[in-house]
Amino acid sequence: MYKERSLISARGYKFALEVIRFTSLLPKAPANIILVRQVIRSVTSIGANIEEALGGHTRADFAYCMNVAKKEARETRYWLRMLKDLNGSSYVAKFETLLKEVEEMINILTKIVKTSTKK
Repeated sequence: MYKERSLISARGYKFALEVIRFTSLLPKAPANIILVRQVIRSVTSIGANIEEALGGHTRADFAYCMNVAKKEARETRYWLRMLKDLNGSSYVAKFETLLKEVEEMINILTKIVKTSTKK
């Protein structure tokens, strides 16, 4: 099970880098600047909470941190959707790729939380 959890950690880290690199290419319009800050906060929090979960002392601590990571992934999805809708057709393909990845991460984190909270 640890290998599976470390895979989600690596995936979260890689995803955060991908989002940060991509959003740096967006136009520096005032709305984009605000939304990019938000998405960077939430996307980096996904991996940070996964790492915290992996160092958890109890099963409940682990489940709590993974659940926070899931919530941050959902928030990231929201900001990415907003950025996609504001930035038009030039970036649609990349946004779709990022949205697909965050959706998969939400599903994986949901499964991890459900599995870790079963008695």
